[in-house]
Amino acid sequence: MPEIIIRVATDDDAELIANLSRKTFYETFAADNTRENMDKFMSEQFTKQKLMDEVAQPWHIFFLAFIDQEPVGYVKLRDGAVPSQLVNQSCLEIARIYSIQHTIGKGVGRNLMQRCHIIAKEKGKNILWLAVWEKNQRAIDFYARWNFEKFGDQEFVLGNDVQKDWLMMKYL
Repeated sequence: MPEIIIRVATDDDAELIANLSRKTFYETFAADNTRENMDKFMSEQFTKQKLMDEVAQPWHIFFLAFIDQEPVGYVKLRDGAVPSQLVNQSCLEIARIYSIQHTIGKGVGRNLMQRCHIIAKEKGKNILWLAVWEKNQRAIDFYARWNFEKFGDQEFVLGNDVQKDWLMMKYL
């Protein structure tokens, strides 16, 4: 197994994160959605500039994963709004966690998830939670191996397609 280096992202990494975000999102979902819906989402909601702007927001924490200096994945943690079921609880959201296609199964996700747990505990959080597309079985299986359990669902609009995301959580 290659060595995976995880480091906190800075404002200087905004363009790298935006490019990685767009690449991994497209790799993950293009095969299961229409080109029109993917293009609409990528050009309206998931633009490079919007993604770069997220990096500077103080309620977001980004980590990057590298193998041999190559950026191969990232995680975006969000400390803020929570679903109604988690109001008044000490939570941290895993808003995005992705690795590039050719590194899936090589430990990138595991290393990023370990970092999420460390950060949540350092921040005194009791719950990690996330949203995952109900049709993304590989991701659901990954979260289940980390003992995340479904507690609800919410809508996610991809282009013109209203989809369902599962809400999953785990107590720390």
